[in-house]
Parts: sequence; C-alpha cells; structure tokens
Amino acid sequence: MKKLKLFNLAWPIFIESALFMLLGFVDVIILSRYDELAASSVNTANQAVSIATIVFTVISSASAIMISQYLGAKKEQSASRIAALSIVLHFVFGVIISVIFLLFNRPILTFIGAESKILDFGSRYLSIVGGVIFLQALMTSMSVIIRNHGMTRVTMFVSVGMNIFNTALDLVLVPHMGVEGVAIATSISRVIGTTVLAAVLFSKVEKLSIFRLLKPFPHGDIKNIVKIGIPAALETFLYNLSQLLITSIVLNFLTDNELITKTYVQNITMFFYIFALSIGQASQIITGHLVGAGETEQAYRSCLKAYRFGLCITAAACALGICFRTPLLSLFTDNAEVLELGANILLINIFLEAGRTTNLILIASLRGSGDVYFPTACAVFSNWVISVLGSYLLAVVFGMGIYGLWIALAADECFRGVLMLLRWKSGKWRDKAIVKSDNAEKICN
Repeated sequence: MKKLKLFNLAWPIFIESALFMLLGFVDVIILSRYDELAASSVNTANQAVSIATIVFTVISSASAIMISQYLGAKKEQSASRIAALSIVLHFVFGVIISVIFLLFNRPILTFIGAESKILDFGSRYLSIVGGVIFLQALMTSMSVIIRNHGMTRVTMFVSVGMNIFNTALDLVLVPHMGVEGVAIATSISRVIGTTVLAAVLFSKVEKLSIFRLLKPFPHGDIKNIVKIGIPAALETFLYNLSQLLITSIVLNFLTDNELITKTYVQNITMFFYIFALSIGQASQIITGHLVGAGETEQAYRSCLKAYRFGLCITAAACALGICFRTPLLSLFTDNAEVLELGANILLINIFLEAGRTTNLILIASLRGSGDVYFPTACAVFSNWVISVLGSYLLAVVFGMGIYGLWIALAADECFRGVLMLLRWKSGKWRDKAIVKSDNAEKICN
C-alpha cells in the first residue's frame, strides 16, 4: 500500500477548503457593500442548501469510507465500482434537488423564517444557485474519488481556479445585479470546477469504462452505501438542521444587528476551523487505508497525532483572530454595535473551536474506520438538547441574545468532543471495518 502522510494530504485539503470557504467570504464582503441584509440573506439561503444536499453527504461519506478501505486492502476494481456508482447517484439526486429549489425556493425560505427583504433576496439567490446544485453534487463525488487516491493537490488547484473566476465575476456583476450577480458568479465557477475535475478524474485516476462495472447493477453496494452513509450523514444532517433552527431563532427573536453579527462572525470563524477540517479529512483517508490493510494500531496512533496537531493549529488561529478581531470585523461593516458584539463573540468562540476541532478530527477518523453509528447517537442528544434548546433558553428565555446563542453552541461542541475522544481511546472502532485485508469483506453492524 502506498504510504500516505498526514501533512502531504492535509495541506492541499486545507488550501482547497480555505478557497472554497473564500467563495462565500468574498460573496458576503462584496454584498455587504451593496446591502447588509442581502449579505445575510445569502447566508440564510445557504443554510437551506446545506440541509437539502444532505443526500450528497450520505453518498459521499459512504463512498469515501468504502473506496479508502478497498484501496487499503488492494481491491482496486471494487474501489472503481464504488466510484462509478457514487457519480451516478450524485448526479441523479442532484438533478432532483435542483428541480425542488427551482420550484419551491420561496416556501423553503419562508419555512426557515425569512421574510421581507431577506426573503426576497434569498429567493432570488436560491433560484439560481439551487437550480444548478447538481454541479455541486458532481464536484463532491469526483473530489471524494480523487482525494481518496491520495491526489489532494488536484482538488486544491481546481479551487484556486474557481476562486479566481468567482471573485472576478463578483466584481463585475454584483454592482449591477446585486444578489443575482453573486449567484451567477457562483454557478459559473461551479461549471468550470466540474469540467476540470471530470477531465482529471477520467484521465489520471479512473477510465470512463468504470461505468461498465455497474452491469449488472450492484444492488448490494447500494445497500451498503445506505447502511454506512445514512448514519454518517445523519450526524451532519442533525448538525445542519440544528443550525437551521438556530438561524430561525435569530430571525424571529433577535435583532437585525445580532443577525448581521452572526453572519459576519461565522464568515470569520470558518477560517479558524478549516485547519481542523483539512486535518480531519486527511486523517479519515489515512485511517481508511490503514484499517483496510488491517493496521489498526498504526491507525490509532496516527489519529491521536493528527488531533494534537489540529488543536495546536486551531489555538494559534483563534489567538490571531482575537488579536485582530476589530480589523477583521471592519472588513464587513462600520456599524458600531455590530463591531462590539462581534468582538465579544470572538472571545467566547475559542471554547467553541476547541470542541469543534475535536469533533472534526475524531469523527472523521471514526468514520474512516467504519464506526459511523456512535457519532450519530451522540449528535441526537447534543445537537437538539444542548445546541437548539440551550440556544432558545439562553438567547430568548434568559434574554442573553447572541451571547447565549454562542455559549450553547460551544457547550454542544465541547460535550460531543469529550465523548468522541473517549470513544477513540476505547478502541471499540477497531472491529467496525468494512473491508478486511485478508479478502474477507463485511459491513459493520
């Protein structure tokens, strides 16, 4: 098996993730000069996109785990079959979701709690970006395949190109078209990204002939994707749904300035946790390969090393963010109340990031090993009782506003983080492998 190193995998994923997030960051900055509520509406609409595209997470989570373990066990044809199936499923469900967004964007946003200008702006944005969401589905499937073959630099370079085009188009279109300009720029960037990824995938990693492996249609693989992917995706789904409900709380009970603050702070803090996100994704790939090869002890040590590294990097990023919190917030606004609220929230946020780093790295590694049920079980309680209910009680009932919101979010991340660390150290994930290196394949119970 080709030896995979954490740093070699993680740094391109980090740059790719940073640039992917920068797409939204640039959109919000440019729109904030146009209309602050327009910027918040895009953030609200993207919450709906995150929920609706959870089906992509079901497929991509399962395919990533299965491909990495098949490759670790040296079963390349099985890995190729899963790759072909992943692309087909992503495309079919992507088209279905695109149609839903085209037809029902306003009812979806109204259900969240958007109204007035936010509803109008959000609907215009979602009808365009949501209408071509199948492109995001295809990009997700192809990125998973390329990454799990260890070629993380490829997806990084694609993100570089997408950001260049997106920023250039934003600058040209937003002054004349507002929200529609941002949506069109994002959509065109995804067309370019999808085209390049497809060219690389079928010239460097796989051949178009992999789709022949779907005859006869692998119903067993579908069953396995459902068994593995739904628990893995449900954890992400519960988190995104809890964030959607929290956004609804903000829209219905907190002030416009608190909503604007939440939008800006989230756009800043996403650059704090992309370090942990990239390390977690790299650790998942390594864990999958090692578990597939039967090297569970090496997988155990590799994950803990990645976790310690991730905590140090996140702590340094948070420290810099706190030192420069006012200049960072000033990139978005000169509203004095928003600047004060945001500066205080960034101080509280360090506790949230400590928990989030733990979850991003350890949950990814647990998934790579095939242990997908435990994180989901923890999320059922933590996301809903601590995050959602806690946010409502602290922010609304006790009148703490956005401060109460952030305290509840931090408590959720820290609680789950402790549980994930205990799970990894217990070693119960060792017998959850999907593929065995001795050619004995099994689906985890």
